[in-house]
This record gives sequence, structure tokens and C-alpha cells, in this order.
Amino acid sequence: MIIKPSIILMLCIFIAFPIVKSEAQKTKEESGNMTAKELLEKADSIFRSRKYVESRDIYLEVVEKAETEKDNSLLTEAWSQVARSFLIVDDKENGKKWLQKASDIASDKEPLGWSRYLGVRGRFEWQDKDLETAVKTFKEMYDFCSANKLHDRAVDATHMIAIIVPPEEQVEWAKKGIAQAEAGKSEKWLGPLWNNLGATYEDLKQYDNAVDAYLKARDYHYKYGDDMNKLIADWAVGHAYRLAGDFDNAIKWIKPVLDRSEKLEATEFIGWSCKEIAEIEINNSNFKEALDYLIRAEKNLKAEKMPEWDPDGYKKLTEQIEEIKAKIK
Repeated sequence: MIIKPSIILMLCIFIAFPIVKSEAQKTKEESGNMTAKELLEKADSIFRSRKYVESRDIYLEVVEKAETEKDNSLLTEAWSQVARSFLIVDDKENGKKWLQKASDIASDKEPLGWSRYLGVRGRFEWQDKDLETAVKTFKEMYDFCSANKLHDRAVDATHMIAIIVPPEEQVEWAKKGIAQAEAGKSEKWLGPLWNNLGATYEDLKQYDNAVDAYLKARDYHYKYGDDMNKLIADWAVGHAYRLAGDFDNAIKWIKPVLDRSEKLEATEFIGWSCKEIAEIEINNSNFKEALDYLIRAEKNLKAEKMPEWDPDGYKKLTEQIEEIKAKIK
């Protein structure tokens, strides 16, 4: 399942509406009164909002400030993040030049600078397909951050390791990430972390464990998430119950998800919910009802361009529709 963020294009008439300055523009205007540390925090905020090129401009200002302040740790962080801002837009060659600058001055005597450098270096190794070295780097980062109580960065290390290692090892690292988030009282991490663990259990076909993990994820999504986060969390629980063969619980969760998806006009999850209900109806040998739900699923998922982002899954769905039609005949 791929969840795609919506892209909203807003057209404004210049005379009718004032120009709204971006966070990066405001930061650049105010940078003269900010320390390197304050600028770094602003740059990180812009980076997290996926404005990678804009964040790079602010990181470069951090470089100037950190050099003036003679703060080697902040300079290491800034150079590392400039490198990452190139990597994330698929410009590895330029990124490596900046990573080398960070490498030349990075010191494990400076926990924030060193941990940031390791996190970016590991990502370059990962993108270079040097997976063994990348895992080694992220494990070093995890051990270092854990020892220095840099819990959020330790969570980041476990997240990257879990992306790279096979599912059998992912469970261990997912649990380490959860432990670090709990130790750092970073509850907002816990919804995604438990969700990732549920997905790993699902890959391993440990469906009862998946149910438990998704239920825990749901607690945090309901505490910190928006309506769509809550909807997806409930869908995951129902989906896992269905995989576990508990069809009674599955339908109790999925039917309300379908109703809410329709109210929210969440086309993709109308599709996924219909697909789940169809699977339950197939299990109960209610093939006509299953076909109706499968057709609805196909229509809604096609509207969300599933043939582009999951052609194999879409093909299986259309083949399943034909198989059920043949059964009804």
C-alpha cells in the first residue's frame, strides 16, 4: 500500500492577495539576530517540511555563523545537512563534496556533530548500494546515540537499519527504536514505529503479532494524528484481523472505516476497505457480494492511479475480479 500526499495547487491573483513569505525567506531576513544554533533549528524545520533546496540556503548560513562562532560541532552538522539536501534530490556528486567537508572536521568528542555526520554518511552508503557498510555505520550511530542519550537520533538509526536489513532482523531494531522513543519521551514517534513493526510482522506472516502492534500504533495515532491518520490506523487493525483469520473482528473494524472514508472522500481507502470486505465475503462464499466490493475497490484505486504506483497489485485485483465472475457463472 502506498499513501500519496495530495498536491494542492493554489492560484492567487496578485492584486487581491498579499504575497506570503516562506519560512525560509523570513528566516533569512531575521538571521542577523540569530545564533548558529537557532539557525540550525530553523533549517531543520524547513528540511522536515520537505523544502530541501530552501533549507540548504539556511544551512549555508549556519556554516557562516558556525565558522564565526568557532563552533566545530554546529559546522559539522551544517555541512552534513547541506550534503543530505543534495542527496535527497538525487545529486549525490555535489552532496559528497559537502560530506567530505563534514568528514574532515567531524569528531566523536562532539556528540551532536558526530551523530549527525554518521546519519548522513550512512545514507550516502545506502544510496551507493553499499548496504553492509551502511548498516555498520547506522549501528555505530545507534550505539553512540544510545550511550549519549540522543534518543531521537538513536530512533533515526534504528529506522534506517530496519529499512536495510531483512525482515527477520527488522523486529529487533523496531523494538530498539520503540525503546529509545519511550526513553526520550518522544511519543509522536511511537505511532509510526509501532506501525512499522506491525508491517514487519505482516511480512513475516505473524498476523496475531501484527494485530497487537497495529493496536498499539492506533493509540498514538489517535493521540497525535489527524482524521486520516486515525482512519488508516483503524484500517490497519481490521486488515490485520482479516489476515489473522478473525473475520468477525475484521468486519467490525473495516465497515466503519468504509463509512468514514466515504465521508472524508478518501478515495484510496474506499478502495482498500472495499477490498478487505470482498476478501471476507469470499471467505464466507458470498461471491456476488464480494464481486460488488471488488468492482468498487478497482474503480476507486484506479482513480488513485494504482496502475502507475502498483501495477502488479492492480493486475492481481483485476484478475481476481475475473475469477469471481467465473465462479458466479
